[in-house]
Amino acid sequence: MPTDLHAAPIASAESAGPDAAGIVYVDGRFCPPSEASVSVFDHGLLYGDGVFEGIRIYGGRIFKLERHVDRMFRSAARIGLDPGVTPSQMRRILLETSARSGLREGYLRPLFTRGPGDLGLDPRKSKHPSVIVICSTINPYGGAADRGLRLIVASLRRTPPEVLHPNIKSLNYLNNVLAKAEANARGADDALLLDLRGNVAEATGENVFVVRDGRLYSPPTTTNLEGITRETIRELAAGTLPFEERSFDVPFLTSGAEAFLTGTGAEVLPVVEVDGAKVGDGVPGPITRRLRAAYFELVRSTGTPVPYPRTAHPRRG
Repeated sequence: MPTDLHAAPIASAESAGPDAAGIVYVDGRFCPPSEASVSVFDHGLLYGDGVFEGIRIYGGRIFKLERHVDRMFRSAARIGLDPGVTPSQMRRILLETSARSGLREGYLRPLFTRGPGDLGLDPRKSKHPSVIVICSTINPYGGAADRGLRLIVASLRRTPPEVLHPNIKSLNYLNNVLAKAEANARGADDALLLDLRGNVAEATGENVFVVRDGRLYSPPTTTNLEGITRETIRELAAGTLPFEERSFDVPFLTSGAEAFLTGTGAEVLPVVEVDGAKVGDGVPGPITRRLRAAYFELVRSTGTPVPYPRTAHPRRG
């Protein structure tokens, strides 16, 4: 992998602009999505051998850029994957990709894969890991934030930590995909995944919160991802809403006053129903609405500025 490209200067006026919205970086090369590709022998494709992140651009700023990059490198270390770039280089690649996209409201999907290699599970078969960044947009739940999400409890259970560490944000999301497919088949917005003990772990791609008796509850991250949006909500609630990390079952959730999901893609979304049972009054609750408003105020007022070219006219996405 050419290291000089990882330290390339920020995009010039000639190389970026409004027509570049939606762009992909693959191993030192920037290209439109239609031209982006990886080898069919990449072990990320063949075996899910790799890690990723989801990062938001709000108003031309990348929210919690360093936190996301740090988490990505921790995931990579947990699977013994050296991506061949440093965290500093990766931050620069993310800024460069964002600048070239022209998007002021966007979504970044960086990936480290084990890279192409011979067939077979042995990671030593892949000699050159791949670094990929997709810059596009995302809207996983449409207008559901206004009415609230209707969930089902998935029939399958969340992959236990004894099998795969929940804080490895790996490319293997089949467990989550199958739960999402079940939600689709049952006409729901999403699914809750329980752990092997029958407690709530997470949704298909989000952390779970419950509001009960003036307190905020969320499952321990021994069974679900240490979400960056989750930690942000905890920070916003500090001092006004006591927080407790504890295991709980579905009846604990449905008997609460409010419930909501958090995630970089989903942001903050109210839950109004689980398996036909209403949560609270069956409408988005006041604490959820307040925390959601505070979250958007924060993400639109902080973050690492994207160095767009001066002559470019960034798009809103």
